[in-house]
Amino acid sequence: MVSLIEKSTGFEHTIVTLEDHVATITLNRPHRRNALNFPAYDELEQSLRLAAADPDVRCVIITGADPSFCSGDDVGEIMAGPKPVSRQPMPVTFTVTPAAIAALDLDKPLIAAVNGAAVGWGMELALFADIRIASEKAKFGELFVKRGLVCDVGGFYRLPAVVGPAKAAELLFTGDIIDAAEALRIGLVTQVTPHDQLLATAKVMAGKIAANPPLAVRHLKAGLSKYAYGDPREIGAWAIEKIRLLMQTEDHKEGVASFMEKREPVFQGR
Repeated sequence: MVSLIEKSTGFEHTIVTLEDHVATITLNRPHRRNALNFPAYDELEQSLRLAAADPDVRCVIITGADPSFCSGDDVGEIMAGPKPVSRQPMPVTFTVTPAAIAALDLDKPLIAAVNGAAVGWGMELALFADIRIASEKAKFGELFVKRGLVCDVGGFYRLPAVVGPAKAAELLFTGDIIDAAEALRIGLVTQVTPHDQLLATAKVMAGKIAANPPLAVRHLKAGLSKYAYGDPREIGAWAIEKIRLLMQTEDHKEGVASFMEKREPVFQGR
């Protein structure tokens, strides 16, 4: 059987390792603060699906190459840059972001080791994890409103269940960025560690999980997903419909332009 590592050797933006039944997926675009362009989204989806299919994997850790966990979409390529000939922006093409579905379909525990900024879709990615452990340098933000958009499925599906509807509303409506201490206080993360101990701490947690009976762990995860969160595809389809609508607005274009031009946006409500 071809191993998880062998199948991922051609990846450019994602590093996959496997040790003691624990797969570690590292987003590897540090020069872009691990912002995701189309190839990076594809590799993330493939990495998660490979980990799901590998019988040797019992737990998965996702993290980013320093200095960031994931700063969301690569705005310059996905929203502001020229569109690929064969593809349109992800929200227009797909019902639900494929990498999101790969994360939500993963029937093995997923731990997010958040080593820096987890903002925009990067926060969505962290929310797809079952457990989030943060470095003292971690920051979290649902920045979609700043671009004139709504969040993806993570913000609607997971965030209210994790921090409560009122706190979720505050984070979504303001687009505020919070630090690791605040994330711990509101229950977004379960631990905050010194930066240089983050991955080791996540691996200890993953090792404890991987040492337990794999089938029992999978059924525990299935039960949590079924009874704690709801139907992600229904929520995700609604979110993508709204994103498709909002991407045509002047406010969205202003949000992108102001980001690229490093200035404060002026929204008109149209």
